[in-house]
Amino acid sequence: MLRFGLFGTGHWAAETHAAAIDAHPRAELAGVWGRSPEKVAELAARHGVPAFDDVDALIGACDAIAVALPPDIQADIAVRAAMAGRHLLLDKPLALSLADADRVVAAAERSGVASIVFFTGRFESNVASLLAATAAAGGWHTAKAVRFASIFQPGSPYGDSPWRRKHGALWDIGPHALSIILPVLGRVTRVAAMDGPRGLVHLLLTHDGGATSSVSLTLDAPPEAMAREFVFYGENGIESVPPGDGSAITSFGAAIDQLLEEVDAGTRDHRCDVRFGREVVAVLEAAETARAEGRTVDL
Repeated sequence: MLRFGLFGTGHWAAETHAAAIDAHPRAELAGVWGRSPEKVAELAARHGVPAFDDVDALIGACDAIAVALPPDIQADIAVRAAMAGRHLLLDKPLALSLADADRVVAAAERSGVASIVFFTGRFESNVASLLAATAAAGGWHTAKAVRFASIFQPGSPYGDSPWRRKHGALWDIGPHALSIILPVLGRVTRVAAMDGPRGLVHLLLTHDGGATSSVSLTLDAPPEAMAREFVFYGENGIESVPPGDGSAITSFGAAIDQLLEEVDAGTRDHRCDVRFGREVVAVLEAAETARAEGRTVDL
């Protein structure tokens, strides 16, 4: 049984992380920490576990941490947990700067803990299977990703998120898009970026071997213009990535399964570990520079 300390009390923490941990046969919720004592008490009471008011106390009471907090807060907690020998089940993006991502990677490698960064689509069985087959087929020249979300409408659980409002689609849903493209086309070597209306950001990426991809993102699309599209083009024709066939809870449960496999086997080579999370952050940071300075950035 892997005891998880949950860091975070918002909608994603409560309705995905806590629910999936509670439902998992080999996971146990050891306690909850958050920035709002009232929400900590409420979520802890819902699951019958202790409410913690000290980060290190909860780290000391668990075997692994699950984090659903803004990325800059996540990075600091992840470093402290890794240095204490706790396994890491983190959310995307890993951090809001490459320097912070590097700190998490260094701490995880130094302590030898298992790590997974949760990119939802990568843990949906039909998407994961298609990406593996598409990558194995090879011969892909380019890809197109479109993620047009609309989170600022009444009733959205994410519309009041300060970090999402500040950092926008690039950092919130950009990691999801990159997590689909990178396994097939490979590491990004060059980034160009341009802004558009309603929070739009467009990326043009060059990958190892010369393949290219384009990514278009917004969190503020008109509800009638919401869209999700991932398409690869190449020698084998056209391959579209379908929507996931499971719930967020099912996907997070799969992430727990895979973290347990890493822990049981003693391996530290998961395809979505903190090193991959750091690779995604490097692209996002380069895109920030590219859009701010109006130039192409080499990685």
